[in-house]
Amino acid sequence: MLTKKKKETAIAKTRVHETDTGSSDAQIAILSKQIEALATHLKKNKKDVHSRRGLLGMVAERRKHLKYLEKKSPKRYQSILKKLSLKK
Repeated sequence: MLTKKKKETAIAKTRVHETDTGSSDAQIAILSKQIEALATHLKKNKKDVHSRRGLLGMVAERRKHLKYLEKKSPKRYQSILKKLSLKK
């Protein structure tokens, strides 16, 4: 679970405009932070199958947002990949 502070910093790095909280860029950033946190949890707790399933759902959702952003705005897609250091 992300704290409010971590979520705000993730949004601040990638937002499109000043009051942005729901754009694909912001949602990808939030999901990336959640995925990182859950991945570290799963490294410690290898038998936590329920959280692993949640992680796979988050990865799939982030992939959908990335695919949408790639189709709608390739420039923003490339910039978000660089900002979050994601590989495609």
